[in-house]
Amino acid sequence: MAKRETKRPWEATRRALAGQLAEIDGVLPGSVVVRRMRCGTAGCACHDDPPHLHGPYIQWTRAIRGKTVTRYLSEDELARYQPWFDNARRLKEITAKLEIASLHALEIEQSTTPNRPVPGGDPTRRATRRHPTPRGA
Repeated sequence: MAKRETKRPWEATRRALAGQLAEIDGVLPGSVVVRRMRCGTAGCACHDDPPHLHGPYIQWTRAIRGKTVTRYLSEDELARYQPWFDNARRLKEITAKLEIASLHALEIEQSTTPNRPVPGGDPTRRATRRHPTPRGA
C-alpha cells in the first residue's frame, strides 16, 4: 500500500517563491540615482537662467558597516549592473512573501493541532520585553 503524501498548508506558494529565489543571479544592495548638478565656479553655464547643469552623474549609494558609501558609475556600468539592482528589490519582495506564507502555514498547522503549546509564544505577535521592577519602588 502506497503511503499517502499529505500536503502542508501554503506548500505550493512556498515552493513557488523558493523557485523564484533560485532564479536570482546577482544582487547589489542600495539605491541608484541619476543627478545633474551645479558647480561652484562663478560664471559657469550651470548658474544661468535656465541653467545648463553638469552631468548626468550616476550615484550608487549603500551602507557598509553602518556607514553610507557612494560610488559613481558610468553609463556602461549602470547598464551592466541594473539587473542586479533590480534583483535586490525583487529578493526583498520574495522574502517578505515567503515569511508571510510561512507564518500563515504555521498558524493553520497549530490551529488544527489541539492543546499544542507554541514554543516562544505566537510568532505573529511582536515580543515584548518586561523589565524587572526596581527595588524599593
